[in-house]
Order: sequence, then C-alpha cells, then structure tokens
Amino acid sequence: MARSTRLTRLAAVTTILATGLLAAACGGSADSGASGGDRPRVGLVQINQQAIFFNEMNAGAQQAAKEANVDLTIFNANDDPAKQNEAIDNFVQQQFDAVIVVAIDVEGIKPAVKIAKDAGLKVVAVDAIVDSPAVDTQVGVDNAAAAKQAGDFVNKWSQEHKLTAPKIGVVGALNSFIQNIRKDDFNKTVEAAGAKIVQTVDGQNKQEAAMTAAENLLTSRSDMNIVYATGEPALLGTVAAVKSQNAADRVKVFGWDLTKEAISGIDAGFVAGVVQQDPKTEGYEAVKEATALAGGAQPKKKIDVPVTIVTKDNVDPYRATFK
Repeated sequence: MARSTRLTRLAAVTTILATGLLAAACGGSADSGASGGDRPRVGLVQINQQAIFFNEMNAGAQQAAKEANVDLTIFNANDDPAKQNEAIDNFVQQQFDAVIVVAIDVEGIKPAVKIAKDAGLKVVAVDAIVDSPAVDTQVGVDNAAAAKQAGDFVNKWSQEHKLTAPKIGVVGALNSFIQNIRKDDFNKTVEAAGAKIVQTVDGQNKQEAAMTAAENLLTSRSDMNIVYATGEPALLGTVAAVKSQNAADRVKVFGWDLTKEAISGIDAGFVAGVVQQDPKTEGYEAVKEATALAGGAQPKKKIDVPVTIVTKDNVDPYRATFK
C-alpha cells in the first residue's frame, strides 16, 4: 500500500473517531454535526448543562439555529476546561464553519481558539470574555458594568433603609474569571459609598460548596447585614444557608441569576435583589452572529446583552420560567 494512501485512510479514521467522541459528549443539540449538507455547521462549546443559565442559553441557540436552518452541535464539557479544548479541536477536524465558546478558562482556551481561527472557522465567545484576536465577536453581559450596577443598587437600598456603613459578606467563586470581576467591581462600588466587605468565602461555583461556605460566613459574622453572591451556585447556596441558619431576620441577600429558590427568597423577603442576565438571548445572538460570519458578514466585534435587577416589584414575569 502506498504511503499516501495509508495517510489518507489514517486521517479518515481519525476524523471518524473524533466525530464519535464529540457526539458522545454532546448533552444536547439542534442537529448532529455529522451530516450538515449545505447548511452551515456551528459548534457550541458549553460549560455544563446543570445550571439553568446554560440550559436557557442552549435553548436560545437552538431557536436561532432552527430559524436560520443551521446545523448546531452543543458540546457539554461538564466543567472541564480540557474537554472544551478537545471539543474545539474536534470541530476543527470535522471542518465546521464556526465555533461558539462559553469558556471556563479564558486564558487556557486561547491556543485552541487560535487553531480554530487559523483553520478558517469563525469564532464567537459568549459570556466569559476571551481577549484574543482570534475571537471575531464577543456576546454577553458587561460583567464589570453590571457588577457596578448591582453595587449602586445595594447603595441605594441601604440609603432607603437607613443602613449606614453596611457590613457585607461575599459568597464568590474564586475559580471563575467572570465571578471575580463581579466581586471586584461590586466591592469597589459599595466601599466607595461607605460599606465594609467583612469577609469573602469561596463557593467554588458549586451549590453544595457554596452552601457550606455561606453557612460558615453566617456563623462567623453575626455583625454582617448583607450577603452578596456572585453567581447561580453561590446564590442557591446562600439562600439555602440563610434558611438553615435561620438568618432571614438579620441579613438581606443580593446576587446573580434567578432560580426557583431565589424567587422563594424574594417572596420570603430576605432576597432583596437579583441581577438577572438573559442567557437565552445570549445563545440566540451567538448563533445568529456565527451564522452571519460563516456567510461572509463582517463581525460585529461586540454584542451587549443588558441585565435586569429583579426585586419583589418586578419578579412576577419570571415565575413561569422558574416553576
């Protein structure tokens, strides 16, 4: 057998294996990426499919793919950055037209993103900011601006309730680039108005870890009157901890990302405000942009999706989503 023939067959086998591995890892997709025909093929590299946030993003992406007749494959990395890199490589091997990345590690994913770009794929980053020339367009919330908005809301709330120099505890996720931005810009905003950050605990972006961290925070800081949670697992854990520690009468909770439990906290009166993103629109706009780029359109570079701070006054429209 000629060497060129062996290499050709080896390449074909490698591509088939890569396709099989990718399909096995996909938690859900609008269509399989194996047979797109003449339709654009877009891969969405997701973080996980446990959080409501990411499932809503997937739903928006699937809606856009259906409307645009796009072959969309969603890869579920199950919180593993290495798997995200492998997925991008597989999309390159399968000659997809575009890849959408919701990055876990915004630095570690850059080499894979560059490989995709060099191979001719269009690259869209969603939510987490991947600061790389290989990214055509960034879609999502300006987390620094939204964190400042949350801080301003807490400052206003404190003034309205005649709470001077509030003592604030933070339940964060120190392994999350985005949530550290939310923490830092929030802290700057409230501290500038006279608040004191008394303690920060690490919920590790996991609900159970966040609950334990929040319980420890509530136990060790009896002088604390506000808790700020930087993401969905942190807020879920904090709400559970406030209930388990019977602390609803002494602290008010502010945080990110609505859930059924957060709405329950709003109804009970101890959750005062939740920064609500629009992940469905983020997924929708990401696929829409990836499709346009694959068709030769100029990149928009940045697509901002605004947030809403949900309180008891405007929570009702969200109840159906989080039954």
